Amino acid sequence: MIRFNIVLLTVLLTSTIFFGGCDKHNKKKPITSGNIEVVKDSAVFSFSFVGCNRVQYGDWHNDSATNVSTANLSVLKRIFDDVTTLKQKPSLFFFLGDLVLAESDTINLDTQLKAWVQLYEDKAFSTISDSGIELVAVPGNHEMLFYNTKDDKEYPLAGATSVWMKYMKPYMPTDRNHITGNDSLVNQMTFSFSRNNVGFVVMNTDTYNPPTKENPYGFEGLIPTQWIINQIEQYKQNPDIDHIFVLGHKPYYVDGKPETGHKGFPEGPVLWPELQKNKVAAMLSAHVHDYQRMQPNGEGTYQIIAGNGGSDGPAAFFGYSTINIMSNGEVQFISRGFDKGRPYYQDVPENVMQVQDSTTLTWSKNANPYQHN
Repeated sequence: MIRFNIVLLTVLLTSTIFFGGCDKHNKKKPITSGNIEVVKDSAVFSFSFVGCNRVQYGDWHNDSATNVSTANLSVLKRIFDDVTTLKQKPSLFFFLGDLVLAESDTINLDTQLKAWVQLYEDKAFSTISDSGIELVAVPGNHEMLFYNTKDDKEYPLAGATSVWMKYMKPYMPTDRNHITGNDSLVNQMTFSFSRNNVGFVVMNTDTYNPPTKENPYGFEGLIPTQWIINQIEQYKQNPDIDHIFVLGHKPYYVDGKPETGHKGFPEGPVLWPELQKNKVAAMLSAHVHDYQRMQPNGEGTYQIIAGNGGSDGPAAFFGYSTINIMSNGEVQFISRGFDKGRPYYQDVPENVMQVQDSTTLTWSKNANPYQHN
């Protein structure tokens, strides 16, 4: 009997069980076994994210690649199907922009976003809309800008904000905080909200600004910087919030280097030090058609680029990423995906969807860096 009790106690002490739950303050949960306290570490809250699924211009009318939505259909379906069958199903799924090709005029944007929503809601395509996972849609440059052939640059598209809200407002949290006053209509797609013990600040990294004498087409890459910083500081001071994430289509760091041009956004040098100061866990982005995980300062806030959602580019694999908030306070990160086809929109069911990268997002220097291609 003594030997049996020792074996049983050993099993209890070394077992780790993962299951869904709700622990607002993200503390260890002691489970009493006789006079011994055993901490069972579990995922108490999860969310997933990805961006950049639209096809290329030359593939817009290719029936094997897409439909009116301009989404890369085979990849989008695999991502949606996989996320809905996870054992630890996420509560939220952030789509970080470039859902559609657009980037021309509001007519194309309207047509394509309408088709994308119909696709998302189509149970014959995927059951994600009926899975209980909350979709949070974030605009990208292909939804917010137009491409100017005269100088080969992108500029704010007048009317894009109204079209986005027309179709995507149902996929924005109803309890979100957002900018009020004179700038409220322009900044509708920048907001904050919390779930469990996590604070989210979502940025529209291509906020509309009108033409001026200095910028006759407007200016690319603007964000309401001070409002974003204020929201981060409020979450930092909130005792109920243990983790803060900032999300937006465009990243600030790419390949380990700061970007203030088209690859990034001009206010990055102002915003990033505030993320570090307030111990933001990570900035989660897309835009670059690649998967990258880095800790730009060598420690502290992470920049994760999940632009490997199906658009053509350097990504070695297509997929999505998930963050699990653990009951012991750790932040578990997992990126799943499959080797992409040739061409990029080819359906490749033989290429297995599997874990491509995983780590714990430590504030100190991560001992498990990701070497991207």
